[in-house]
Amino acid sequence: MDIYTLANKWLEWDKNEKNRKEIQHFVDEKNEQELRERLENRIQFGTAGLRGPMKAGFANMNDLTVIQASQGLALYVKETIDSALTKGVVVGYDGRHNSQTFARLTAATFLSKGFKVYLFSKLVPTPFVAFAVPELGASCGVMITASHNPKDDNGYKVYWDNGCQINTPHDKGISKLIDENLVPWTMNLDDLNKSDLVSDPLERVSKSYFTKISKYSVVKSGATIKQEKVVYTPMHGVGGDYAAEAFKVFDLHPFIPVELQIKPDAEFPTVAFPNPEEGKGALKLAIETAESNQSRLILANDPDADRLAVAEKQSSDGSWKVFNGNEIGVLFADWAWRKERALFSEGYNCKPSEYTMISTAVSSAMLSTMAKKEGFQHEEVLTGFKWVGNAAKQAMDRGQKFLFAYEEAIGFMYGDVSLDKDGVRGASIFAELAFDLYQQGSSCQEHLESLYKKYGYHISNNRYFFCYDPKKMVRIFNEIRGNNREYVKELGEFKVERIRDLTTGYDTAFPPEFKAQLPTSSSTQMITFYFTNGSIATLRGSGTEPKLKYYVESIGSDKLQVQQTLTKLVSLVIEKLLRPKENELTPPKE
Repeated sequence: MDIYTLANKWLEWDKNEKNRKEIQHFVDEKNEQELRERLENRIQFGTAGLRGPMKAGFANMNDLTVIQASQGLALYVKETIDSALTKGVVVGYDGRHNSQTFARLTAATFLSKGFKVYLFSKLVPTPFVAFAVPELGASCGVMITASHNPKDDNGYKVYWDNGCQINTPHDKGISKLIDENLVPWTMNLDDLNKSDLVSDPLERVSKSYFTKISKYSVVKSGATIKQEKVVYTPMHGVGGDYAAEAFKVFDLHPFIPVELQIKPDAEFPTVAFPNPEEGKGALKLAIETAESNQSRLILANDPDADRLAVAEKQSSDGSWKVFNGNEIGVLFADWAWRKERALFSEGYNCKPSEYTMISTAVSSAMLSTMAKKEGFQHEEVLTGFKWVGNAAKQAMDRGQKFLFAYEEAIGFMYGDVSLDKDGVRGASIFAELAFDLYQQGSSCQEHLESLYKKYGYHISNNRYFFCYDPKKMVRIFNEIRGNNREYVKELGEFKVERIRDLTTGYDTAFPPEFKAQLPTSSSTQMITFYFTNGSIATLRGSGTEPKLKYYVESIGSDKLQVQQTLTKLVSLVIEKLLRPKENELTPPKE
């Protein structure tokens, strides 16, 4: 279609004057390059919903593309779920620019087709929508958030009726109906304030959520632990009020807030990236607050409060240790297992094999090692909580007792209150975990070290390069595959014993077909190399950000040797496989 015809379609359909003026300006200036970038390709709807920059054009997040996505979703839900209209839709939003507007447009779109609408009246964490969908018996949920993306981005995340993020084939069915229903429907935002079909679920959901998470509190169960000062930051996001309430229902002393970051602020003024996973740079103000208040523990949520970061001051030298996602995950898993084993000693009649924990394919192998030694079940799933949540649901449907799941990108799902990662309940649970260790004269780092001595050192180095060209990303991975599956057989001194390619569905561990057992996706790049010394290296293209990620782990009983092996292997992975200089990849700012 001619680019000016596309522009006219946009001007015909879009009712947002600011966005219309943007496109009209490019038409008047005959700026065809800008028009093509904004209009030729639609923002893609996938299992992560939508996510992208907020500006005019079919390729971006804006009023029109949100309406179009909502139209396709509403029709798909109506076709797929019995009594979808009376079950209704849950709609929540975070504190980003336009989030409330996008939420209201979503709600009004569903309302125009006769859906019952549960529209939150204020900012909520993403975990509240995941929890609210099954709690209210809704047919689906939509959360307007771009999580920890830069401030100019926003997103549209979808939950199915079981409270899990949508997975294939739902994404394809929704995407098809979006494309077939691009003309905006007639709707009126004022109806949201008048219709009996619209209600605010905040009070009901809050009361139920906090009541249910309180069962994970050892203090609530009667244990006495020494409570210490905790510093908390929501990273300019929505988590502050909700984390404070979680501490309250756990009977914990109030945390010390990072004052400059405790209130929602869509500009994220004190951080370059609103992502606590970025380490000490992102936690600079939290560390300063902890130092001035003599606190040794920092807890941080990302802006939509579904992730949790942890830092601890080390007694040995006064430095701050920012734990990576694998380290936090192992501490959580051990805590969950220790609490269950305490029930065994009380005569609780349940076998270890009846319990399940889950981790993703790019997370540490340590949870699998723990499972083998302790006797509980461990499942490995693909990256993303759409896989984690559904796997947990399936385990429970089989009669398993689900305890904990995590992915290395600081996403944790403790217990079955909801089936998505949750940094709100995670913060209060981790606070008790740390307090318990402090009372014993230990620390998080010291306890982690004891777990390494028990299960073996599993040390990882996970990082990324920016790759802004999707075609380049595909080319890099195809070069790694070589011609006719001629993958590398060794990296320096490290011999490869197994290769798993979840893009092509190839896995050398399963001859003679060599067919991968985990689900595969031709649109997502992911290759894992397993080495004869037990080390593992995974390369993966992010599904939500322009990042080429690498995850490298070395395993052994000698800490120094494992660290040296890891350092060598990471260098070889970068030099031989990623080749950032040759491929013009951009390293992150430290």
